Amino acid sequence: MKKFTSNSQKIGQIGENIASKYLIRHGFSIIERNYTRKWGEIDIIAKKGNKIHFVEVKSKTVEPTYFSNIKNPKYEARGIKPEENVHYWKIKKLRRVIETYLISQRIGNILWQFDIAIVYLNIDKKLAQVKMMENIIL
Repeated sequence: MKKFTSNSQKIGQIGENIASKYLIRHGFSIIERNYTRKWGEIDIIAKKGNKIHFVEVKSKTVEPTYFSNIKNPKYEARGIKPEENVHYWKIKKLRRVIETYLISQRIGNILWQFDIAIVYLNIDKKLAQVKMMENIIL
């Protein structure tokens, strides 16, 4: 069992588990999780059809009322959005890790894309919602 040094790491792991289950329910097969190199990590590598998806998971804890107000854009925009943590330096690291994976697996002309899975969590009520941002340009 993995030891967590912070609450945010625990939240991140829960979010990754939920995102993996979400992807499986939507027809993906998980190839690998937490592919790590010295220069970075990709949370989930999955395949759907003939395309590989590299998925970065960002998790955020929210109040239970979030789930009842999910369609209200003003409510959703409060605070920092999890996807805003995928900034220039993070993208640079992700690009290098993805390139390393493709080379190490000798994957030539296969289609691939980078996605972000945003997981909104309420731990106390055991509620979660996944929002996918697909085919992000690196």
